[in-house]
Amino acid sequence: MKVLIHRSEVKGKVSAPPSKSYTIRGVMCAALANGESEIIYPLISDDTQAAINVLHQVGIRIHQNGDRWQVIGGNFHKPNAELFCGESAATLRLMTAICSIIPGECRLTAGASLSKRPVKPLVQALRQLGVNCSCQGDVAPVKVHGGGLRGGVVELSGDISSQFISAILLISPFADEGVKIRLTTPLESKPFVLMTLDCQERFGVRVECPEDLTGFAVVKQRYKPAKYWVEGDWSSASYLLALGAVAGEVKVENINPASWQGDKVILNFLRDMGASVKIDRDSVTVRKSRLNAIRADLSDCIDLLPTVAILAAVADGVSEFVGIERARIKESDRVSAVRQGLERMGITVGEERNRLTIQGSKPKGSVIVPRDDHRIAMAFSILGLLTGETIINNAECVSKTFPGFWDVLKNLGSEVEVNGE
Repeated sequence: MKVLIHRSEVKGKVSAPPSKSYTIRGVMCAALANGESEIIYPLISDDTQAAINVLHQVGIRIHQNGDRWQVIGGNFHKPNAELFCGESAATLRLMTAICSIIPGECRLTAGASLSKRPVKPLVQALRQLGVNCSCQGDVAPVKVHGGGLRGGVVELSGDISSQFISAILLISPFADEGVKIRLTTPLESKPFVLMTLDCQERFGVRVECPEDLTGFAVVKQRYKPAKYWVEGDWSSASYLLALGAVAGEVKVENINPASWQGDKVILNFLRDMGASVKIDRDSVTVRKSRLNAIRADLSDCIDLLPTVAILAAVADGVSEFVGIERARIKESDRVSAVRQGLERMGITVGEERNRLTIQGSKPKGSVIVPRDDHRIAMAFSILGLLTGETIINNAECVSKTFPGFWDVLKNLGSEVEVNGE
């Protein structure tokens, strides 16, 4: 699918989609609790559907009734076929850990892009806890021979993927000896781990940890069924807030300024760049403003790289972004994809392994190849509304986290043609 984007002025309000990360964490915790839980206002997308499909295969009953899902948890069984996780890294990694408590063998597979992303550190960590598991080199497919979980002390790196820590945390309450997690390197993407701890607490599980999150201790305990409300997604909202900053005025509702989500820091970045930002109890309004260059460390908000990069492209001066190396092992090498896209639009970019510099200027329309990466497609569409005459190829990739994205742009007044409509 191709989308043609014309230069547009936008104005209006929109509700941010529910959080993908919280939806997946919520349904996983509900699956681990004996009894019936309710997930309220979940995100319906490719990634969350992948999680539901895999949980169905291991015995978890999930009834999807519009904006409410009933989850009957606790009764796991060996799957009859391989567990295909699609392109959902959270599903692959969290379910790899959960399979350790399911009797029998589970084989987890992934889509083409996800099959290139690392899982070996998680497999090695699970082995330290007594789990019989393996992967193919550094990546999926993964085999897990589940049953009882011994527990004990586990050491793993904190700077590859926070999902490895979240995965261990989810299953730790089932360990006979409890679990102590020691991080061998500083934790990056801390907010995602805080989201996991927040979700566990809502389902009755307590984890002991210092404020700097250098280690975790979990005693044996039970998850309890709960009613779980999913808040709006700050990562998805970032594109809409950026849209207001460069092309008009946008009010984004259903976002929580007090959220644990790390990507709410987009508000700080927008203010630092000179954008007009108004914050209310559950909404944010951003108006078009002249933007200034910024220097930012994205270690704890790596998914914001495409958003802040397109803002930097139209800002006065040279912006610098560091702490970005992990963006190279997302759905695409996002550092390279951002550089390539901006250069196609006439922007000067300097790329290093863990650093990106962007010289703000007047971008021009171009053809953007998002490499099947939803965040690249959405970010460059915002820049396209400023330049006009921009084509986004493989535009259907936004369904990974924001299936209604193109309709939202139209409703805000954007002139967008999907497949030449």
